[in-house]
Amino acid sequence: MKNYQDQYAKAQKLDNNQLRKLIRSEKFKGQTSGLSKNFLQTNLIILDKNYALDFMIFCQRNPKSCPLVGVTNVGDPFFRTLGKNIDVRSDVPSYNIYKNGELFKLTNNISDLWSEKLIAFAIGCSFTFEHSLIQNGFKIDHIESNKIVPMYKSNIKNKVSGPFKNTMVVSMRIFKKSQVNEVINICQSFHWAHGKPVHVGDPSKIGINEINNPDWGDKPRLLLEDEVNVFWACGVTPQNAILNSDIPFCISHTPGHMLITDIKEDAETPILQ
Repeated sequence: MKNYQDQYAKAQKLDNNQLRKLIRSEKFKGQTSGLSKNFLQTNLIILDKNYALDFMIFCQRNPKSCPLVGVTNVGDPFFRTLGKNIDVRSDVPSYNIYKNGELFKLTNNISDLWSEKLIAFAIGCSFTFEHSLIQNGFKIDHIESNKIVPMYKSNIKNKVSGPFKNTMVVSMRIFKKSQVNEVINICQSFHWAHGKPVHVGDPSKIGINEINNPDWGDKPRLLLEDEVNVFWACGVTPQNAILNSDIPFCISHTPGHMLITDIKEDAETPILQ
């Protein structure tokens, strides 16, 4: 555990190129929240080209949870509009492999799985606005403790496109009740990173009955009397849409282990200039 803490502390001091090089060498396999400050981090979905149009429509119909910020060419493993030499086969610390709608295994490199039939999609991530919250004096629990933000399946239904349906996944952070309005004001401008929260308060109102048992990520701490749960739409939503679907094969990032881009987090358009 101490070795991992040391690796994370080292990673916090690296620029994007250095960090991606470390990830590519498989010497850093941890979560990326709190890394690459002021730059956009993204979720990753890789599909057979036959599902590309359905997935793009799914993102268009569900922009809050699936803000699409980049797409590769079919068969090309590089996000050429998001940075310099970003290789989707190796530049994510951990990948989920799905087969027939079920999680098959985790891996740290997918070079042996890449083919000319695949296409990759980058979706904005809430880790991006966390940097701004920290700069404004807020503390983020999972960053402070080097854990993965808790994520939950909600009862908020997605708009269907082809095989993609299911419900929205939300991420949760704890803030003082008196801070909520300021948190909303800071986050709402990050439209490429889910923007303002989708729910504040009682988790059961969005179908979450066990707040201490997240579907992804680490268990949150207990609320203090003057605090409240704040929920954002989450880019893990496509993975929830894939579960129990008939898609034979899909690759994604492992929740919490994101793709680092060279796009400034406050960019009006997520395209490398």
